[in-house]
Amino acid sequence: MKILRPLINRARRVTLPVSALILSLSSSLAFAAADTVIRYGKIYTMDPQKPWADAIAIEKGKITYVGGLNGVKKHIGNKTKVINLYDTDFVIPGLHDVHLHPLEAGSENIGCAVNTNKGVDHWLKTIKGCAKQGNGWLLGAGFYIGTLLEDGRNPVAALDKISKTRPIAIMETTSHAVWVNSKALEKIGFTPNTPNPPGGHIGKLANGKLSGLLLDTAGDMAFHAALNNPSTAQKQRDYEGLLYSLKQIRKYGITSIANARVYWKRGYLDAWYRAREEGKLTARSTLGLWLYPEDINDAAQVDALAGMYDDSDDMLKVTEVKTYDDGITINTTAAMKKPYLKDLGVGLESDKGLNYLTESRLTYYVSELEKIGFNMHIHAIGDRGVHESLNAIETAMDINGNIGRDRRHRLTHLEYISKSDVPRFDELNVVADMQVAGDWTLPGHVSKEEQELLGNRIKRQIPMRELYDANATVTLSSDWDVSTLSPYIGMMHSLQRGNQSLPNRKAALEAYTINGAYALRQDHLVGSLKVGKRADITIVDRNLMTVPVKDVGKAKTVMTIVDGKTVYSL
Repeated sequence: MKILRPLINRARRVTLPVSALILSLSSSLAFAAADTVIRYGKIYTMDPQKPWADAIAIEKGKITYVGGLNGVKKHIGNKTKVINLYDTDFVIPGLHDVHLHPLEAGSENIGCAVNTNKGVDHWLKTIKGCAKQGNGWLLGAGFYIGTLLEDGRNPVAALDKISKTRPIAIMETTSHAVWVNSKALEKIGFTPNTPNPPGGHIGKLANGKLSGLLLDTAGDMAFHAALNNPSTAQKQRDYEGLLYSLKQIRKYGITSIANARVYWKRGYLDAWYRAREEGKLTARSTLGLWLYPEDINDAAQVDALAGMYDDSDDMLKVTEVKTYDDGITINTTAAMKKPYLKDLGVGLESDKGLNYLTESRLTYYVSELEKIGFNMHIHAIGDRGVHESLNAIETAMDINGNIGRDRRHRLTHLEYISKSDVPRFDELNVVADMQVAGDWTLPGHVSKEEQELLGNRIKRQIPMRELYDANATVTLSSDWDVSTLSPYIGMMHSLQRGNQSLPNRKAALEAYTINGAYALRQDHLVGSLKVGKRADITIVDRNLMTVPVKDVGKAKTVMTIVDGKTVYSL
């Protein structure tokens, strides 16, 4: 019997008498011994029938006991690994992050990082330095669209001074705009006569020439041109990036994730399957295949997505499709019911934003893909985008009727929602996923730009409490690497948002555990600590139910256990 102490440099707070150890060994003769026993600390199970426990036993990756210290003794044998916790340790079901971008966050295929907080001159200096290295496409990220627009210079001409022969594409910090040079425009195939693609806008100057500023789908197409049909070296960088991100994920106690944008034309699926085959997959992973809005042969795309559907493995599932309904507010592409109060001068056809997919087209995809088994994961930020996404889901339900499975479609971001649409999340069983880890989501932190664009509408930004009170299934996620990966900061902020805060810590933990498991259609396996469920467990260095709220975000993961295996230990 091994007695493990997760943190050997901390003072021992609880000791097990020798007599109890002897009793444990003798009792084990009559019962099947567990592989692992976790005891002491504070165990919060998320099981309403038994919310607290003192010990857990695990056998072959499955929880076989949850209860008191005396009851667990019979599960301890000579080969049982016993993890004795400290009284400050807090044990919870494995944390879920149902919206993040791990492969993109870790990959170095987009390698030229510009400092968002600097000005255009600094960015150009950085890009010029990057251009001295390598050849082919120069890809970067980090500029801020507001700064570029306020600068007033010709964007495409500024990059052309760096190179007219090497295509350059720099992604905006939110990923919803791309700054390119003339060679990149040529590679994509954009000319002044090219119509805007669905969900995108090709920026033009007053003289009708292309400005080099591409919004939403148009910007995505620049990176598709550079990264589709990947080379062996590119795929290796993506794989290494995925492994880096998996390391960060387990460090934060996250045991289940949903990759919110799997660009299958870039070979991203290969990286995930390789990680599984090589034994490097340390989180249950649900992959959301990207729906390409510029591909207008919708039936062909449905067929392609259907061919990638895979629910054969609980550790790696390809069971979601990710799409955007709209853009974002800071570049005025989020779909709003009422006009923006300010024109940024980017030349959009509407003052109410844009749609990646029309409501009828989105309805087609939802109705066809849910029959295959996919859950939809829909980006919707503006109140019109949310309304139309809910309409599409409701119409698909009318079309398909009972398809033999419960629908668990999910809308994400949800920054602006009409009050009349709030109850529809419960009525339609649509999961409400939000991200509040960024400081900008806290009261008093709304940007001046957002205020100028939307006025009083910002008072109901991210109406999390309204959704919770309307009985919506609420999940919280990171959108990493847009925001911090830490679920502990997300929990803390969810309790600091004034009248839009979650009501209590239990609700915050539910959003990261059992609700996340429900969203990913795995609540029968994980999400709570119950006998018969898989042993996905997170151990934290403080009691998240009792420490001051301001200290919740400082929490550190002591141990992360996935399917009974320790994948991280502090």
